Amino acid sequence: MKKTAIILALATAGLVSGVHAASPEPFKVQHLVKMNKLHSSALSNDGTKIVYAVKKFDDKGEAQSDLYLQSLVGEGQVKRLTSAKGTEHSVAFSADDKKIYFLAARDGSSQLYELALDGGEAVKISNLPLDVEGFKLSLDGKQVVMNMRVYPECDTLQCTADKREQEAERKSTGREYKQLMVRHWDTWGDHSRSHLFVAKLDGKLIDNAVDVTKGLDTETPPLPFSGMEEVTFTPDGKYVVYSAKAPSKSQAWETNYDLWQVSVLGGEAKNLTESNKAWDAQPTFSADGRYLAYLAMSKPGFEADRYRVMLRDTVTGQEKEVAPLWDRSPSSLAFGADNRTLYVTAQDLGQVSIFEVNTQFGDVKTLHNDGSNSILGVTGDKIVFNHKSLVEPGDLYTMSLDGQNVNRLTEVNKDNLAKIKFGEFEQFSFKGWNNEEVYGYWIKPANYKQGKKYPVAFLVHGGPQGSFGNSFSSRWNAQLWAGAGYGVVMIDFHGSTGYGQAFTDSISKDWGGKPLEDLQKGLAAVTAQQKWLDGDRACALGGSYGGYMMNWIQGNWNDGFKCLVNHAGLFDMRSMYYVTEELWFPEYEFGGTYQDNKALFEKFNPVNYVDNWQTPMLVIHGEKDFRVPYGQGLAAFSFMQRKGIPSELLIYPDENHWILNPDNLEQWYANVLGWMDRWTKK
Repeated sequence: MKKTAIILALATAGLVSGVHAASPEPFKVQHLVKMNKLHSSALSNDGTKIVYAVKKFDDKGEAQSDLYLQSLVGEGQVKRLTSAKGTEHSVAFSADDKKIYFLAARDGSSQLYELALDGGEAVKISNLPLDVEGFKLSLDGKQVVMNMRVYPECDTLQCTADKREQEAERKSTGREYKQLMVRHWDTWGDHSRSHLFVAKLDGKLIDNAVDVTKGLDTETPPLPFSGMEEVTFTPDGKYVVYSAKAPSKSQAWETNYDLWQVSVLGGEAKNLTESNKAWDAQPTFSADGRYLAYLAMSKPGFEADRYRVMLRDTVTGQEKEVAPLWDRSPSSLAFGADNRTLYVTAQDLGQVSIFEVNTQFGDVKTLHNDGSNSILGVTGDKIVFNHKSLVEPGDLYTMSLDGQNVNRLTEVNKDNLAKIKFGEFEQFSFKGWNNEEVYGYWIKPANYKQGKKYPVAFLVHGGPQGSFGNSFSSRWNAQLWAGAGYGVVMIDFHGSTGYGQAFTDSISKDWGGKPLEDLQKGLAAVTAQQKWLDGDRACALGGSYGGYMMNWIQGNWNDGFKCLVNHAGLFDMRSMYYVTEELWFPEYEFGGTYQDNKALFEKFNPVNYVDNWQTPMLVIHGEKDFRVPYGQGLAAFSFMQRKGIPSELLIYPDENHWILNPDNLEQWYANVLGWMDRWTKK
């Protein structure tokens, strides 16, 4: 075939545009911030269609998010449902699948909307004086439970709205507190709480609702990361079950979230899991109402304990742990159509996999173990799920209940990905601490050439009970370093999740021990295995615990790297203990309060090893970071400046523990990659 014919054939197939095919270019942050984002997906009750939202960016960087309806039968036709400015989210189908409900702030306040799928415009069906932050429908679709932030002492929604207006007009600015926590994640407490409200869906405008958590000094859903997966109706629609802490002055240092059941008419809630003093979460009923499944930790005060799958027979009251010998920690639950089988997701050896769990015998079967997956819904013959990987930003798929016949439903970034070249990646393993197997990933530079050696970007994850696995991130995206010409290495050191609970537990009370040994052995192993990695030109970087590890490396492995990048890293464990917000975290990790266990806090305190510091370091922090307050980063920078260690500081007054603003993210990567280039590409 002639060259022109080949080009024409490719153009016809949509692979090139015009006569000259544009070659894909290495992945850059400018590509990342303009990636289309699939969100707010929902599966119809009859399993024949899905609705999802896609946030798209135009050439000017302006965003528009709309809802789409896609059939799961026939040719899978797609229909755009909305075109209004703003974002629709938290989508749900009506019980008869003829309508959808969603949240939108089209007139300035977040309210509930209804949209008939046979045509017409969306109609606002709630007119409440407060923003609706989340919602869930009853099984019959006749009721809705919503969460809104209110002042517990207020009897009406309008009372809260009036009080907020009064607070905004108050001339004094002081905040007054009588107990912890006074701030959380990135927000100072204003004494409001997220409460649950129930209203009827009967065709009338919702202008009032029953506060079923009335007067309680508690948050539900729990802050800062939980959503309406922590709230559900009982199948008969008579009760709401939710996860929350009991009101107390000890909420800042306890993780005792319980499941509570309350009438949809309000009143006193019943504690369903009072005997468990650890974390209970995600109440999930079988459609027939016979069984309640939920997740339960067993160690009080420990936020990274293994979630056990618990099953309660609502008729007999008997309860058991399902699959007690399965050493994974599920992150979601869904009943199958038979009301007996559970489909769960859990981290597993660098993936987030989908499993089938037999609730009668406890058998666990792996259905899909590639990439990072989340279940959208389960029908009588298939599972609908969202799939991501190190080279896939996220799309919807289906597969049969046995894990076969995987079928892609969406390609929301098809055009964007055609312009991008990612680096080849592979999982590897080595013998780490105690000669135990430790896993990691390497990624080749996007423009890799055989025979050439490349500098190393050594990424260290946070948590510390976390993982840099086979997924696609909008913040720390490993492929961006591959796009910048680096070989990327990520190691799931002892303490990482997805390798069994004993492996996860091993970092507690040993922050600077096993993990450091794993990182040292891992870098040595991967550079020996992959000769294209130049271990003599390596820069390490990490955030949160990863930032702590940068400070720890400075004092305890000071000849290992050409440079370091420390984002939101812990510098002084003593001061950190007294200024962080979730006290249960350091108290569990270091065996008690600082007063109780000073020796351990100081043993793994980076500030005690500053005399050994010598490696050039870039320090980055957000001023709204209340998890690791910015004084930790400023202290590390101040010390290095006074000692004459090459160092720079990048501080964000409007960011928290993460970088969320796309413009700030571009600046972040420009500074990070510029710093690394300076020290590794000489």
